[in-house]
Amino acid sequence: MEKVSDRLRRMAVSATLAMTQKSRDLQAQGIDVINLSIGEPDFDTPDYIKDAAKKAIDENYTHYPPVPGYESLRKAVSQKFKRENNLEFSPEQIVVSNGAKHSIANVILSIIGPGDEMIVPAPYWVSYTDLIILAEGTPVVVKCGIEQDFKMTAGQLENAITAKTKAIIFSSPSNPTGNLYSKQELKELADVLSRYPDIIIISDEIYEHINFMGKHESIAQFENIKDRVVVVNGVSKGYAMTGWRIGYIGAPLWIAKAVTKLQGQFTSGACTIAQKASEAALNGGIETIKEMTAVFKKRRDLVYELLKEIPGLKINLPEGAFYFFPDVSSFFGKSYENNTVNNSDDLALFLLDKAHVATVGGDAFGSPECLRLSYATSEDLLIDAMNRIKKALSLLK
Repeated sequence: MEKVSDRLRRMAVSATLAMTQKSRDLQAQGIDVINLSIGEPDFDTPDYIKDAAKKAIDENYTHYPPVPGYESLRKAVSQKFKRENNLEFSPEQIVVSNGAKHSIANVILSIIGPGDEMIVPAPYWVSYTDLIILAEGTPVVVKCGIEQDFKMTAGQLENAITAKTKAIIFSSPSNPTGNLYSKQELKELADVLSRYPDIIIISDEIYEHINFMGKHESIAQFENIKDRVVVVNGVSKGYAMTGWRIGYIGAPLWIAKAVTKLQGQFTSGACTIAQKASEAALNGGIETIKEMTAVFKKRRDLVYELLKEIPGLKINLPEGAFYFFPDVSSFFGKSYENNTVNNSDDLALFLLDKAHVATVGGDAFGSPECLRLSYATSEDLLIDAMNRIKKALSLLK
C-alpha cells in the first residue's frame, strides 16, 4: 500500500521541471523539440572555474566540509557582498547550500511554522508557495499584473500585512517575468516594512548579474530594515554553474545559525569540489558575466520584436534574467481539432504538441493568464521557435 505523507500530497510537482522532462521525452523519441521551458544559461562554465575544481580534486578537497561551507568560500561571499553590493555580511552570516533553492528552503523552514503568513507577490517562482506550505505556513499571494510590470506596490504590500505576517519573499530580477525593482520601488517597500519590525524579508537575487538596466539594487541596502533582510544568491545563473549546485545566503546571525542547524540534519555541507570552484568564480571578477549578459540582452531584443508580431499576445519588455512572460488570455476558449484551450497550461501543452516548443504555463507562477518563455538558447533556435509559436497560435479559432 502506497501512502505518502500529507505534507507531500499538499506539494505540487515543479512545473518547470515537469515540462522540461516532457520535452526531453519527446526528444528521445526523435521529435525536434525546442525547449524554452528550462531556466538555465546555455553557456558552459568558464574554464578558470573548472580548473579550480580540478585543482581541488588534486589537492584532496574530498572530505566532509563544515556545514555552513568552507571559511574561504564564506569569506569570498562576504567580500562579494561588500564589493558588488556594498552590503556588510560577515563570514559568520553566510551559509552555503546545495543551490539557491536549497538556501530558500532552509530559510523558510527555519522561520515559518503553523499559523504564520508569508507574503508572496505574484508572479512568483514556482517553489516559493510550496515551500511555505511544506513549513505549514500560509502563502498570502499578492496579484501583480502585466500592467504594473508584475511588480508589487507599497500600497499592495501594506494591504497584505496582518498580525500573522512573518515574512515576505520576492525575486529581483524576477523569475518568471524578467522584471526588476528600481531603487525607488524598493525604498517604497522598505519604508512600509520599516513600520513592521517583526517581518523578515527574503530577497532572491540569483539573477543579479543578468541585468540590462545597469546597477543591481538590493532591498538590503536600506538602513531601516537591513538587519532583517536575508539575501539569497548563488553561482548558478551568473557563472553558468547550474549543475554545480551552490547557493548561499547573507542573513542576520540568528537566521544563519538556525539554517546551519537545519542543514546539519538534512544535507550537511555542500559538495567540496563545487565549493572550491565557486570560490574561484566569486574571486575571479565579473568579466565573463558581462559577456554572457550582453548576449542575453541581444536575444531579449530579438525575441521582443518577434513576439510583438504575434497577434493575441500581450507583452512587456523584461529588464533582466532571460524570460518573457506574455499574457495569453486572449486565446482562452479557442479551439483547434476539438482541442480547446482553457488556460495557459492547456496552451503550453498545445504548443508542445503542435509547434514542438516547450514553454511553461503561468498557473504554477501564480499568474494563470500568462506563459513563461525562456530565451536562454541560440538566436537561430529562438527565431525558429517564435515562427513555430506564431503558426500554431494562428490555428486557434
